[in-house]
Amino acid sequence: MLAIRKYAQTQNETASKERLMVLLFEAALRHMRRAVVSLEAGQASEAGPALNKAGDIVAELLATLDHSRAPQLARQLSDIYIFVADRLIKAGGSKNPVAVREAERVFAPIADAFSTAVTQLQGPAKK
Repeated sequence: MLAIRKYAQTQNETASKERLMVLLFEAALRHMRRAVVSLEAGQASEAGPALNKAGDIVAELLATLDHSRAPQLARQLSDIYIFVADRLIKAGGSKNPVAVREAERVFAPIADAFSTAVTQLQGPAKK
């Protein structure tokens, strides 16, 4: 387990900015999915940290939007991130996995699109 953690740390430290963004998207989705499993199992105390981590990542993504470069895209992404954050907060308060699933359903296509774009930019050899 220590070797896996060390590898992940090295990967994160040497990743490009774009790859780090992909890792953030993946982590947010992972935390959302973990929260759903916990909530469905009636383990709200386990879901709380996962919801908080997912929410923190979404807030960070929202903060990194550059409205001066692509105003319309940034506005659309901002609306999506705010919706996702709202659903995560709602899930934390209501202990209802449906709200997390709604957040994931909206967030996952953005994450997939970003990952695909980064892969295409880097080319097949740099994946």
